[in-house]
Amino acid sequence: MKKPELLVTPIDVAHMKELIDAGADAFIIGEERYGLRLAGEFNRDEIKEAIELAHVNGKKVYVAMNALFHNEKVDELGEYLTFLASVNADAVMFGDPAVLMAAKESTPNLTLHWSTETTGTNYYTCNYWGRKGAKRAVLAREINMESIVETKENAEVEIEVQVHGMVCMFQSKRSLLGNYFEYQGKAMEIENRKLGKNMILHDKERGNKYPIFEDENGTHIMSPNDMCIIDELGEMIDAGVDSFKIDGILQTREYIVDVTRSYRQAIDLCVDDRDQYEDVKEDLLQQIEEKQQPHRPLDTGFFFKETVY
Repeated sequence: MKKPELLVTPIDVAHMKELIDAGADAFIIGEERYGLRLAGEFNRDEIKEAIELAHVNGKKVYVAMNALFHNEKVDELGEYLTFLASVNADAVMFGDPAVLMAAKESTPNLTLHWSTETTGTNYYTCNYWGRKGAKRAVLAREINMESIVETKENAEVEIEVQVHGMVCMFQSKRSLLGNYFEYQGKAMEIENRKLGKNMILHDKERGNKYPIFEDENGTHIMSPNDMCIIDELGEMIDAGVDSFKIDGILQTREYIVDVTRSYRQAIDLCVDDRDQYEDVKEDLLQQIEEKQQPHRPLDTGFFFKETVY
């Protein structure tokens, strides 16, 4: 039985070292100018250092270029891709077809992972982008377990599934918070997420708190709960899903390391000793629940939602 890759989002190079020790197999890194909702900012020197560190330890690094690119940035893409190829990035994650076009011209041998957040919902779409040059498709967070298994069974590309962390519910290219406070005649500093000063939208009617932040790519509103599927990995592992992602955005360094260590244990047991996995999976879930922020309960995302046609 194939063991799925454990993919994690580090905050910086030092954090990567801790995550390697915790059992991570691969990392998504990048810089805000080209990547969306990254756990940490990596400039070019840090990307090069991160890739060298990963390769020495037999790990992989995927660089995020999954932002939406307006015309003023399109001419930069080829040069950035050339840099990533020169430092031996294992793959580039993209959503905007402009990246695909630039890669065909500047770095035709660079591995591509297709990720548009919400439209990877079926194997036909995944295979379409595979024929265009993508080696992997990242599935939408809004599809259920049945659809994930069906997609993997019919996919001609690798399949990546997020198994833990928050999910983006809304993004606008506009600076909605800044515009709102300007309209109100109030001066308010809009903090970038990497400064660790998180803002929250509080929905009193539903009792939910939605993390919200602005950066170069606009306004992002995140889910009120953290997805966690550590106790339900068996069906996806049996189906052969290639990569499980832990998204660490807006989480602490320690939390991401602890969760990575728990998923490492769960994946290994689920593949090597299914009975023991069944015995300990509830304990692993409880360990993560104890580390949750009080306003961020765990749920199973859309994994067990009924598909409505």
